Amino acid sequence: MTRPHPHLQRCGIPWQSRIAPPPAHPQQRGLDRFNALSHDAAVAALLACCGCRRWAERIAAHRPYPDPGSLLAAGDEAGYDLTAAEVAGALARESAAPLPRAERGPGTRAAATALRAAHAEYERRFRHVFTLCLDGYGDEELLDRTLYALRTRLGNAPDQERSVTAEELRRLARGRLARLAANCR
Repeated sequence: MTRPHPHLQRCGIPWQSRIAPPPAHPQQRGLDRFNALSHDAAVAALLACCGCRRWAERIAAHRPYPDPGSLLAAGDEAGYDLTAAEVAGALARESAAPLPRAERGPGTRAAATALRAAHAEYERRFRHVFTLCLDGYGDEELLDRTLYALRTRLGNAPDQERSVTAEELRRLARGRLARLAANCR
């Protein structure tokens, strides 16, 4: 390896770092790609995280984000400003995810039946899809956690459930934003 010109060493930056920048953390590369998207492409990617156009436009307009934490903070802040109509619109864009499958074993059929019945009752009562963020739960916990949340939330008053649903929507959007920042191509 040849040594650089002597004055490069005096600036306090190792000369090796001037040859090639260190590789970026994989999550940062995804965020850099997200920051580089056109406005329309960024809004489209963000609408997959939360179906509220104002939320997506607001986050896209504040790019570039220096790190994933800044993007997540922007998503949280924008999520807290959603109106009831915007939450309803975002919920309308949510597709009903398949219900968690029960592992084979005693009570499997009964658990699956109870889950389908509770889900149908929830949609009948509140007139929107059931939202629940299950990030951080293992596969073996999904069915029980979903059934517990459905049964608990069926006891909520409509105003209380709107608040809980809005929070679950924000949590879903946060997880999706984190995956977008990590995997944007």
